[in-house]
Amino acid sequence: MHVTLGGYHVSDVEIAAAFDVAAPKVGRDVADAIYAEPNNTCRFANVAPTGVTVQRGRTLDGIGRYLRENIEESDQPAVDVAEVLRQSETDVLVSYLPVGAEAATRWYAEQALAAGCGFINCIPVFIASDSAWQKRFAERGLPLIGDDIKSQVGATIVHRLLANLFRDRGVQIDRTYQLNFGGNTDFLNMLERERLESKKISKTQSVVSQLDVPLAAGDIHIGPSDHVPWLTDRKFAYIRVEGTTFGNVPLNIELKLEVWDSPNSAGVVIDAVRCAKLALDRKIGGPLIAPSSYFMKSPPRQFTDAEARRRLEEFIASDEEGLLGAAE
Repeated sequence: MHVTLGGYHVSDVEIAAAFDVAAPKVGRDVADAIYAEPNNTCRFANVAPTGVTVQRGRTLDGIGRYLRENIEESDQPAVDVAEVLRQSETDVLVSYLPVGAEAATRWYAEQALAAGCGFINCIPVFIASDSAWQKRFAERGLPLIGDDIKSQVGATIVHRLLANLFRDRGVQIDRTYQLNFGGNTDFLNMLERERLESKKISKTQSVVSQLDVPLAAGDIHIGPSDHVPWLTDRKFAYIRVEGTTFGNVPLNIELKLEVWDSPNSAGVVIDAVRCAKLALDRKIGGPLIAPSSYFMKSPPRQFTDAEARRRLEEFIASDEEGLLGAAE
């Protein structure tokens, strides 16, 4: 979303190391692995060989029941991730593990701490919003951004904007839903409902945080609904908001959103990486409040999107260590 951020251009971001568990990816150059199955998104750039080979990470709970039917695990032994991060002089570790990978997310956060890397948690496992993890990253002087990345323009941010519109115009929200479905492995994985608890919490609280009057649990439903393989990486979202205007007159909005799911967070995460690097440069450790609130669905603190954007721009522009950056 920023071509240049704090003096760092998009092209300044380099891949230093990469980890996966899928056989078609492990052992290949990143430039080839990003197109290997089960990836099925559109290609928007030609990537030259990077010289970085995808190495075998630990699986733990990263592969659920439905993914196991579609992903062949690599038979190579897992590497010492923390040591690879140290040897490659990685600044920031980005986690895009599958939804529900609670143990694996915590394990990779531990590797970032051990290696001295910043950590960006792009999935709905609560790390940056957890006080114990906040303290540990702050003590190590390492930046932490999370949790659960927003898309550049996705269902959550559109839903939040509708909620804010109703609030700003004095319309009472009575009930709402957001239904999502797509064809990639993210939606396949989320057919396993047991892995969805933190995802539903994350998406729901992101919208509820924008309401003056909380909705009853039965009046709000947000979450993935199905997997449609022929959609490949396309995602469809259907949003409905029912409200009451002046004079108790009903007002309803319905919206359909169609996106390519995976690239939709690329412009967000590349900004998050550079914010984490700025924090490292400024010796700021712990959760980064402003970047997290703008980039993530479940940050340590929720703001309106306009306020989060204002705080982010102040964080980027500031040369003072910690200003609007660390936990308040």
